[in-house]
Amino acid sequence: MLSNRRNLGRRERQKRVRKKVLGTDRRPRVCVFRSLKHIYVQVISDEKEVTLTAVSTLSEELRGKLQKAKGMEAAKEVGTLLAQVCKGKGIDRVVFDRNGFLFHGRVKALAEAAREGGLDF
Repeated sequence: MLSNRRNLGRRERQKRVRKKVLGTDRRPRVCVFRSLKHIYVQVISDEKEVTLTAVSTLSEELRGKLQKAKGMEAAKEVGTLLAQVCKGKGIDRVVFDRNGFLFHGRVKALAEAAREGGLDF
C-alpha cells in the first residue's frame, strides 16, 4: 500500500513523534493531515480516545469563502477557524502533532494562524 518512499518516511517520522506527543483532556493533540488538494485538522483527546473537533478545507464554514482549497491562504483560514472552534469549546492549550509532515509551507501557515487566533502550543 505504501510503496512510495516519501510516505514510508512520513510514517516512520509519525511513529517516532507519536511516542512523545500525547493529547490529554487538559491539553488535547492537534493532528494535521495535508493531501495534495486539502488540509485537515483534528483535535484529539488520547485519554478518552475521542476526536473533540475537526476542521478542514471541506468544512461548511470555509467552502464558499475559499477560492481554492489548497495553498497557504487556505491553510491560514483553516488555522483561524480551528482557533475559533477550539475557543468556543473552551480549549486554549493544545499539543501540535505535525503527523510526520515537515514543519514548513502549509503546515507552518496553519500553526501560525492558529497561534494568532489564540491557541497556545
